Amino acid sequence: MFIRMGIKHLIAALALGMVVSSGVAEDGKTLAPTPPMGWNSWDSYGLTVTEAQFRENMTVLAAQLKEFGWQYVVVDEGWYLQNPENASMPEALRYTVNLRGQYEPATNRFPSSVNGGGFKPLSDAAHDEGLKFGIHIIRGIPKKTVLANTRIGRTKYRASFAADTTDVCPWNPDNFGVKANAAGQAWYDALMKQYAAWGVDYLKVDCIASHPYKGAEIRMIHKAIERSGRSMVLSLSPGPTSLGNVDEVAKNAQLWRISNDVWDHWDTEKGQEWSQSVKGQFPVIASWSRFVGPGSWPDADMLPIGQLRPVPGEGKPRASRLTADEQRTMITLWAIARSPLFIGGNLTQMDDAMKSMLTNPAVIEMDQHSVESGQADQTGDVVVWTSKSSEGTPKKYLAVFNLGDAPLHIDKTYAEYGFVDRAQYRVRDLWQRKELGVQSSLTVDLPPHGSIVLSLRE
Repeated sequence: MFIRMGIKHLIAALALGMVVSSGVAEDGKTLAPTPPMGWNSWDSYGLTVTEAQFRENMTVLAAQLKEFGWQYVVVDEGWYLQNPENASMPEALRYTVNLRGQYEPATNRFPSSVNGGGFKPLSDAAHDEGLKFGIHIIRGIPKKTVLANTRIGRTKYRASFAADTTDVCPWNPDNFGVKANAAGQAWYDALMKQYAAWGVDYLKVDCIASHPYKGAEIRMIHKAIERSGRSMVLSLSPGPTSLGNVDEVAKNAQLWRISNDVWDHWDTEKGQEWSQSVKGQFPVIASWSRFVGPGSWPDADMLPIGQLRPVPGEGKPRASRLTADEQRTMITLWAIARSPLFIGGNLTQMDDAMKSMLTNPAVIEMDQHSVESGQADQTGDVVVWTSKSSEGTPKKYLAVFNLGDAPLHIDKTYAEYGFVDRAQYRVRDLWQRKELGVQSSLTVDLPPHGSIVLSLRE
């Protein structure tokens, strides 16, 4: 099974390589050669994050997590809103827009942006810490800019030529969509030059990958980034991105969301079908595994772990509702599938248990440097994933998950999992950080929603 799966994934990787024609940085290297890792403000702060709060989380990441590979810090939605607490009353929102019709950080929340500094001072601070800086935007052009019919940069075009006033994001009222014409391209060209001047390294564009899917705007944004003079990783949201659109998203972006927003619940909750569960991610992630590769990362969404407070993007302030076993299962699946890893919890309230999960070198290595990853089997509530290392000491990875609500006893030889090179392997439990000795089989009791992930060496 392991050999057959390797051939399948090799063919898929070659096929993906034929459609990925971009994603190259200024120095000629692949953008996002490994899955990006970092922290995003949404799960803990929603629309409300301030510069002080952002800097506090950035400081923790730089001091405690950077050495393990965590490097991106991302300001999520609504940084241009002066009064984000009024989001339930869109007519009362106050926007910060410059004379060119572009959003600027709200100075009452991001004081370093005063006098037209934009996010440059904050990105400089991130870069000084050895980190990379990112922002979230909703695709499109501000309604205020369209109503004023502002000239787009130094071009002959005005905002009314670029805007599609029939197109508004279903869940965000800030912008009109952008037409696929010369004026629309000029708008995105000017916007990406603004972000390049700010020192943005990572751009998360929302309301573009699904409901609705906006292929033309994806292509325009990609082209505008190429013209901006700065390498920026492009992340597309929300999901579920259609498998039928893989060629287009892989050619134009480095990350794309594959599901609805993932929050801190194991199973789907009645009345919240829009919120993807951890259990529900298993088949979704498996369906995308053949498209994983350097510069092309199907994104399973953020990790809603730790303290989701003071103003989470969904629900009341709380500690993550996922149990310790469920959190390890989530990270294990994301890591063996090579998803991007973005922490959602408040880093200033990180406890020892959360830090231990986020600083496990072997789990991170599996996410960053493995190949031929995929679901090898599902029998009832037992799901099995395998992969192998691409760097360092040769090893193979085996993850076994219990999706059920009752404990399960596992007793199978490694040959039954497809590892047929040897009768026995030197085995290490990655989460326990413990050598298990030379073994020919896995014998373990898995708790409900629990998992185990092992490395096997000759």
